[in-house]
Amino acid sequence: MNSVTPQLEILDTDRAERYRDLVGAAVAHTADRFAAVTTPTTDTPAATLRARVESIDLDAPLHSAEAAVDEVDGLFSAEAVWFHHPASLAHLNCPVALPAVAAEAVLAAVNPSVDTWDQSRIGTEIERRVVRWATETIGFADGDGVFTSGGSQSNLHALLLARQAATLRGPASGRRGRPSLDDLVVFATASSHFSVRKSAMVLGLPEHAVVDVATDAAGRMRPDALAHAIADARREGRTPMAVIATAGTTDRGCIDPLEPIADVCDLEGAWLHVDAAYGCGLLVSPTRRHLLDGVERARSVTADFHKSFFQPVSSSALLVRVPEDLGLAAWHADYLNPEDAEEPNQVDKSLQTTRRLDALKLWASLRASGAEAIGRAFDTVIDVAGRVHEHVRRHPELVLVAPTDLSTVLFRWQPDDVSDDDADALVAPLRAALLAEGRVLIAKTVIDGRPCNKLTLLNPGATEDQVVAALGHVAATARRLHVERQRSARHATETTGARR
Repeated sequence: MNSVTPQLEILDTDRAERYRDLVGAAVAHTADRFAAVTTPTTDTPAATLRARVESIDLDAPLHSAEAAVDEVDGLFSAEAVWFHHPASLAHLNCPVALPAVAAEAVLAAVNPSVDTWDQSRIGTEIERRVVRWATETIGFADGDGVFTSGGSQSNLHALLLARQAATLRGPASGRRGRPSLDDLVVFATASSHFSVRKSAMVLGLPEHAVVDVATDAAGRMRPDALAHAIADARREGRTPMAVIATAGTTDRGCIDPLEPIADVCDLEGAWLHVDAAYGCGLLVSPTRRHLLDGVERARSVTADFHKSFFQPVSSSALLVRVPEDLGLAAWHADYLNPEDAEEPNQVDKSLQTTRRLDALKLWASLRASGAEAIGRAFDTVIDVAGRVHEHVRRHPELVLVAPTDLSTVLFRWQPDDVSDDDADALVAPLRAALLAEGRVLIAKTVIDGRPCNKLTLLNPGATEDQVVAALGHVAATARRLHVERQRSARHATETTGARR
């Protein structure tokens, strides 16, 4: 038994070399894992993973930082999901830019917080400069913004600002006094991110506050339907709080028509928020920037750099056209950010207090390769997705469910002799079987009331041939599962008949 009482090792001047050795060992382990990856994850059963974690006594330390690092490698890294593998096709997770990974390591060691200037100093200036670059890229003449933990927080923050603007600016149509929360309406579509409705709940809005605007056949918001929906709300004495246009819906990857939606919002005086969490990479695309025409007319924009800018999680931002809008949700405390402070305290703009300098990762990426290189990488995944769509259209056993503007592929396994019911029943088991196997990862969703499977391409290193090969395995697995289900059904019928 080790009789020495373990001590917490703090990174300080005396442990600089210790830091180099320990983190170097962790990096070496991880590099070895990257070099050896052959599948996006393992086939270890979920119950086994759970049992491994539960078997570890967190009150019985290993008495060694090296042992702890080794355990992290063997416990976590050995069973991780690897988003850089070309068969990792399930979700909006991206492989990450190397300069950003290096910056992440710096952040972890230095551990700055950008809530107040005196805790980060130049870190605050770096975030403010990256935000200014992002707003200029959108087309805001004098915008501002703040980094957040992700698209959900960015959307929540935007809706909070819109709520404040709606409740502070004056009376609702046909009513006296300022509108109550029950009067407010958020206009979105059924394809809007789930965080829109969740944010409405968090902000104290009633369940009926979010109104689904009709869409076209591709799932895009119809501007004429938006105008009618706003008119209907006003006739009911309700107040339009915000319109949520999506630039890259999670399932279809489609982009709402931003220019005509902005026309409606300008006419109605409605706050336009563009959720570009997925599609923000188009801002720097050399070939597809026009797909975001009109985004510069939004009052606020969500951008998830940890999606189509290939940054490590987390790296998102809420960006606003009018800097003063961020003050709608400001809160001051004498011990933290007094109103008369001369220093630029970012907590004045943020929903968070302690907050990472996530802007440093994007700074490193922009300085290393430039914005156009990021845009070309996003173009690559969209180009591959287009060719995969054509492959699915030609495939004898796969059905393309919907088109896309970005990099999703919605499909069903359904040869001509397979009924709709049988194809629908196979969607979830197919995804589960592939996940258990670990060779190819796909997702499932529901489009127009019917389940389907989904690929989300976000790896610029994955080739068309690799994705097509993965789809071949998906189709073969679906065929096997279908045969097994038919055999089981026949056996059940025969067994029931024999008992009669």
